Amino acid sequence: MTVRKDTLFEQFLAPVFQHVLIDQDALMAYYESKDWEQEGDRIRNPSLTYPAYYETQNFHGIKDGYLNPQAAVTYDAVTRYFVPPNETWVRRELLDHIYGQPRRILDLGCGTGSTTLLLKQAYPDAEVIGLDLSPYMLVAAEDKALAESLSIQWLHGNAEQVPFPDSSIDLIAISLLFHETPPSVTIAILREAFRLLSPGGEVLVLDGNQSALRSTTWLTSIFEEPYIKDYADGSMDAWMGAAGFGAIRTEDAWLVHQISRGVKPLSNQTIQFDDLQTADYPQTQYAL
Repeated sequence: MTVRKDTLFEQFLAPVFQHVLIDQDALMAYYESKDWEQEGDRIRNPSLTYPAYYETQNFHGIKDGYLNPQAAVTYDAVTRYFVPPNETWVRRELLDHIYGQPRRILDLGCGTGSTTLLLKQAYPDAEVIGLDLSPYMLVAAEDKALAESLSIQWLHGNAEQVPFPDSSIDLIAISLLFHETPPSVTIAILREAFRLLSPGGEVLVLDGNQSALRSTTWLTSIFEEPYIKDYADGSMDAWMGAAGFGAIRTEDAWLVHQISRGVKPLSNQTIQFDDLQTADYPQTQYAL
């Protein structure tokens, strides 16, 4: 059972957002414009079992988290203020770290499709797929793609178990997801990304700056984010190394964000990860 937490957002910021920053009438009009359960059923994968970490938690102060259509309706309106200095600029920064010319792109945990749309606009000839656990977020993503006349495939699924064959994807993007997953799930998703990528394929991860979150603990208390402290205490480089990636590099983006990039090595490469000498990630050599 989910228990609502009294966050800084709920105590101090929610009234400002509700009465000043967010167009409540526009959100209500969008919410009432469709039957969200019917639309969700159209996208929903009936064989999908929601993982416990996702199904039993509230996110962003919304009861039932992303399994509540209200999350899909309000996500963009709120997120624009919490991805400084400008959400689109930050998401475009991820695209600036793409080295290749991908032909098949997968956006894991795509949410309402904000990064997915940018990827399709940047690579119009590529096949672009957005995957998310919430059917309601995918309904909102589909609406945004239709408004921009973009052809994107939306898939209701679990990023830990993607129904695609090995080595079938050129680029995997993961934006603002891992602060909402336990570290064990983060590593499982990265291992699945490794499986899916073709040799030489890239994974790019955009999320909160782990160093900044560790040193500014009040940032982890703004929203109801049940796993953000575990995320802040972790290391994206170590997690990517544990999944098998090479050429790992994490860079700060706009001070409070970070972008991590890893490459699936070619079959004749051997990667040594000397920085994984911790209790959780012992030194490992991968001959691929």
